[in-house]
Amino acid sequence: MDKKKIAHSIMNLAESLESGVLKDNIKIAVTNFGSELGVENVNEAILASKSALFDIVVVGTPLEGFESYEACGDDEVAKVLEDLFNKGEIQAAVTMHYPFPIGVSTVGKIITPAFGKEVFLATTTGTTHAKREKAMVLNAINGIVVAKANGIENPSLGILNIEGAVTVERKLKELKENGFDINFAKSKRSDGGSLLRGNDLVAGVPDILVCDSLTGNVLVKTFASYTSGGFYETTGYGYGPSVGEGYDKAVFIVSRASGAPVIKNAISYAYDSVKGDLVKLSKTYYEKAKAAKLDEILESLDDKAKEELPQAPMPDKEIVTESIGGIDILEIENAVQTLWAEKIYAESAMGCTGPMVMVSSANIDKAKEILANKGFI
Repeated sequence: MDKKKIAHSIMNLAESLESGVLKDNIKIAVTNFGSELGVENVNEAILASKSALFDIVVVGTPLEGFESYEACGDDEVAKVLEDLFNKGEIQAAVTMHYPFPIGVSTVGKIITPAFGKEVFLATTTGTTHAKREKAMVLNAINGIVVAKANGIENPSLGILNIEGAVTVERKLKELKENGFDINFAKSKRSDGGSLLRGNDLVAGVPDILVCDSLTGNVLVKTFASYTSGGFYETTGYGYGPSVGEGYDKAVFIVSRASGAPVIKNAISYAYDSVKGDLVKLSKTYYEKAKAAKLDEILESLDDKAKEELPQAPMPDKEIVTESIGGIDILEIENAVQTLWAEKIYAESAMGCTGPMVMVSSANIDKAKEILANKGFI
């Protein structure tokens, strides 16, 4: 064991005896390079986060009183962090930039304005999969992992009602039926369901909101900076930790526009997640998802599953007064063609909750049965 580590262990013991608090063996690297608000903004968060429970390592511009590693430029900072992770010197990092591989994305955490509830946004940066629906299924797993690492035993999960959401909901329900535990949230809107809208997010309905990373990125930025004019993030916990199948580094992203309060929260988020065994839980829950046929479910979302059906002749037109919802926007025309092929007249329409198929009252039951059998609803 090198002299530096021995000295650090002795200092930890001395501080623990003096404070009466036993320090966890957790070291969090915080990078102070690259902030649009300056080095002092990040240093303010670091100083405010000094704790008897964990150590902070500064990467970038050295800060007196902290173990520091000098680095300049995003690539150099990332290289130092990678080296510290590989040597086991740190258990987490809070930084403004890190090159994640495809398959990894971050789970942010916001504070909703209606009731001040914390909501995990899965996900906010990175790319879990190049195909949106597949990415969102994986994002749901990532969100559950992070919520559980932060002490929520049975987190409620909702899906933002964006393109592909209906398909994602259907696939997550398959995953649940196969044995992977998911506690679906319920919208406060009159139609209920686990497809959530902006009202639900503002009210903090779910513990976890599933969306694609680009949408999540917009949401976390909006919720963090809507009180400041947009250029200084004042609230929330940043863009969160990196999670993905087989990924073993807890990298927490903050924005170059994140103010000291958000960076301080991100450091706390990092400590809580690492203490909650984030990396271990990720491995465990991906194994559980695999056992629940995750791979087969993802494969079913390949493009071949959405090939357009041959054009069917349109049946005689009739008055359509009944609606069938819960069909993905990308599948709506195929659903209409499927009913036409069964000689049921149908039209596509768009309601306030999303796309729907309109049929006559005489055909509603049969149409639902056909669409259910074909996997549209």
